[in-house]
Amino acid sequence: MPTRMMPTRQAAILGVIALGLPLLLTACPGEPPPEQFAIPPPETSPADEATPGPHQQPFGGVIGNTVAESVPAWPDMPRAPEGAPNVLLVMLDDVGFAQLGAYGAHRIQTPHIDRLAEGGLRYNNFHATPLCSPTRAAILTGRNHHSVAMGMISEFSTGFPGYTSRMPLSRGMLSEVLSPAGWSTFALGKWHLTPSEDVNLAASRRWWPLGRGFDRYYGFLGGTTSRYVPWLTHDNHFVRPPATPEEGYHLLTDMVERAREYILDVKHVDPERPFFMYFSPGGARAPHHVPAEWIARYQGQFDEGWDHYREQALQRQIELGVAPAGTKLSPRDASIPAWKDLAPKQREIFAHQMEVFAAYVSFVDHHVGQLVQLLEELGQLDNTLILITSDNGASVEGGAEGLPNEVLFFNNVQVPLDTIAAAKDAWGGPTTFPIYAAGWAWAGNTPFLRWKRDTARGGVAEPMIVHWPAEIAARGEIRTQFTHAIDVVPTVLDLLDIELPASINGVAQAPLEGVSFASTFADADAELQRDAQYFEMVGRRAIYHEGWRAYAPWTFGQEIRAEDLADAKWMLFHIDEDFSESTDVADKYPEKLEELRELWWTQARRFGVLPLDGRGVTRQAAPRPQMAAPRSRYVYYAGGGEVASAAAAKVLNRSHTITADVVIPKDGAEGVLLAHGGRFAGYSFFVKDDRLHYVHNYVGLEEYALTSSVELPAGAVTLRYEFQRTGPPDFAAGKGSPGIGRLYIDGSKVGETEIPVTVPLAFALSGEGLCAGWDSLSPAASAYDDEFRFSGTLRQVVVELVD
Repeated sequence: MPTRMMPTRQAAILGVIALGLPLLLTACPGEPPPEQFAIPPPETSPADEATPGPHQQPFGGVIGNTVAESVPAWPDMPRAPEGAPNVLLVMLDDVGFAQLGAYGAHRIQTPHIDRLAEGGLRYNNFHATPLCSPTRAAILTGRNHHSVAMGMISEFSTGFPGYTSRMPLSRGMLSEVLSPAGWSTFALGKWHLTPSEDVNLAASRRWWPLGRGFDRYYGFLGGTTSRYVPWLTHDNHFVRPPATPEEGYHLLTDMVERAREYILDVKHVDPERPFFMYFSPGGARAPHHVPAEWIARYQGQFDEGWDHYREQALQRQIELGVAPAGTKLSPRDASIPAWKDLAPKQREIFAHQMEVFAAYVSFVDHHVGQLVQLLEELGQLDNTLILITSDNGASVEGGAEGLPNEVLFFNNVQVPLDTIAAAKDAWGGPTTFPIYAAGWAWAGNTPFLRWKRDTARGGVAEPMIVHWPAEIAARGEIRTQFTHAIDVVPTVLDLLDIELPASINGVAQAPLEGVSFASTFADADAELQRDAQYFEMVGRRAIYHEGWRAYAPWTFGQEIRAEDLADAKWMLFHIDEDFSESTDVADKYPEKLEELRELWWTQARRFGVLPLDGRGVTRQAAPRPQMAAPRSRYVYYAGGGEVASAAAAKVLNRSHTITADVVIPKDGAEGVLLAHGGRFAGYSFFVKDDRLHYVHNYVGLEEYALTSSVELPAGAVTLRYEFQRTGPPDFAAGKGSPGIGRLYIDGSKVGETEIPVTVPLAFALSGEGLCAGWDSLSPAASAYDDEFRFSGTLRQVVVELVD
């Protein structure tokens, strides 16, 4: 913040006062101090009256009238108990039950994670929620996701208590418990726990990582980002990646280097101080970005297809003991074709998609291995409690044939196989944002039904590996107890012998809702004192209780009506005898099903699940609260940072104008005036080759470009783009409003074109926000590279929403 300078005369007067005051307070030798400055002795000691504030320790010394009569006492520094372990929680992303070697993955190499499993414990009955934000909220707080207002991912929040995405401070995170207890706390990678409207540079940082008890943070705040040009946050501010893809940059490598830095920074100062690290690499969630040399290792490995993968994975799972002997594959989902029925071209394309995914999983494993190697080098591995899991099952967001650009999925855009095929050679590189075909996700969740977003076990049954050589004697054993993400915090606190504080930062704490499974470390048959566990996501419901599981499917995106609840189909599985949910026994045990249905409603009311909401696209497009008052006029200036999409002018499906007041030097100027989005969707208003340009990038498939018919004059000039909407959006077809685009220089029209389709819902999944005078991360238009900063003078850019 700039220092405010005082007028000279005022400063001089204050200087005289400052110099003279000590002289006035100093008596001449042999004289008593002037009466008006005499300080009477206190009638009582300040120590008698002092009461500690809510965050202060009671003073343990003595305060007299002089230092000679007083005894100092320093507040205690928070220190963990001697020998306290480090805690490393690795949260994988969209990794299915059968996509790690230790859990039966077919041909996917994960030697470093497998080594941890061989040196510790594997849980084959661990569960999460079916989506990322909710699971992360549950695993870091020890409470159910609706209890912490994260009933859905933050981008789909609604104005009901279980769904606002504003995690109550009364449900403290593990970081908020361990930091005051003497642990250094770090978060790296994917966060996805901040309301979208708070992911901007003007927002309070209360719901950012440093606001929730972490000392350091480095990663991305949203659900995903490019691994080559990521939208990064360092502590409480946005930063640019330190290198480019051409220079070999990849986010995973960057994260591990930063993690190493954070650990060493602590150990250099206090070698005995433990740390808690939440390491969330974002892998193997799309985009499946991985260097080409890693992809080459898997060439031809998946030509047999996803049906073969399932068969081989289940066989291996039974051999390893992570699936009981006699486990059957769950039935084929109707949406997944048999591999043998695919055309040769489809098989070729889909097999390569899986090669890229497998390489990405191995690349993640490699970087987990680097972290473990650092702990070994520091002599810290034996006394580090490591937990590795995934936030949900493998993802079908790539649809039947995969997508070269996942932004297509979030805009509901379908593309032909030829478009997918055209991206095959670039798949996994920086010009793609790819995700594989749904059949591979189905196979990745072997032996279970369904996948991410669904409350069938394919969406919620996850790997869980626990490794702690100093305290876990068992090596390579399997644990079969039902466990859940909400059990992780109670388990860690139990192991560290820490009770949940009654309050955190002055806020009273709600009880934990999970139970500790620490007793299973030494006792494979330990019984856990847990209640039933409900599941819910986008109207899909399930509940587990004493070896039985009831499940109610629902069509994603379909609104739920009252009559739908009465007619809802429920399935019933006896998990103790049917590990994979292969046989629905609802007709055989109707009383048990009714018991579980009623139990689900009891838990739903208890934990804030209601109201049920099955909407998809319309929920995503619904308005959300903003920190600024509603307005139709936005003014932007050069020199500011990126404005996150949730806080930027929302021009989608609306008539609007963009007006830039600029000064063009005599020798010309070029660069971006205003841009929003990037390579995979967005728009850019810019100057190049002495002409004014506008490009609307329709989800990376087509650029609708407009160029002025005349060159720009030198001097002060007003440049305007105008979009006149000519029809409504068609969300079901993935089409935003069509319209007419026009360019103006000083009020004179210099260009016009029809824009038959626009981006309907979102320019980006995370990052690629609005920038004035430059373009962040990847360029929104192919006509330029990099930031393309405007070289003239940009006085302001005004966006006005007309309708």
